Amino acid sequence: MRRLRLAEAGTAAVEFALVLPIMLMLYIGFVEVSALISVDRKLQSAAGALGDLVARSDTTIAAATLTDYFQAAGGIMTPHPTDDLRQVVTQVEVRADGSTSVRWSRQYVDGAYGVGPHAVDSSFVLPTAMRDIARGKFVIVAEGYYDYPPLYGFAFDQTINLYRENFFMPRFGGSITLN
Repeated sequence: MRRLRLAEAGTAAVEFALVLPIMLMLYIGFVEVSALISVDRKLQSAAGALGDLVARSDTTIAAATLTDYFQAAGGIMTPHPTDDLRQVVTQVEVRADGSTSVRWSRQYVDGAYGVGPHAVDSSFVLPTAMRDIARGKFVIVAEGYYDYPPLYGFAFDQTINLYRENFFMPRFGGSITLN
C-alpha cells in the first residue's frame, strides 16, 4: 500500500484524462458563442446599411433599387448563409401629436422581394425618444431577422432567433415615395 501511495507514474495522464473533456466542452462552447456574436453583429450592420441607403434617397426610390439595397445589405452576412435572413424596411410617418402611421413596408426573404409585414396606415411602435425627435416627419425603420442554427449543439442546441432594428430620418426631409 505504501508503494502504491508513493507511486507517481501516470498521475499526469490521469489528471489530463479528467480535465480534457471539460476543456474541450469549454473550447467548443466559446467557439459557438463567438460565432453567434459575430452573426448578431453582422445582422446589426446589415440592417443599419439597409436603412441608411434608403434614408439617403431623395424623394423617390424604385423597387429595383430597393431590391439592390436588400441584396447589398445581405452580402454583409458573408460567409454565413442568407437563407435564414429576412430584411424589412418600413417608412413610418410620425404626426405632430406623436401618433404613427405606416406609409409603406417592403421585405426581402430568401431572394424574394415583396410587401412587408407592416400594413399601410397601421400604427407602428417607435421608441419614445425617436417619436419625440421625429414629430411631424418620417422615419425609416430597417429590421433584420436571422435564425441562427448552432454549429455543434454543445453550448445550446436550439435555433436562436436574432432580431435587430435601426431607425433613420430621411436625409432630404419629407417622405420617400416607393415606385
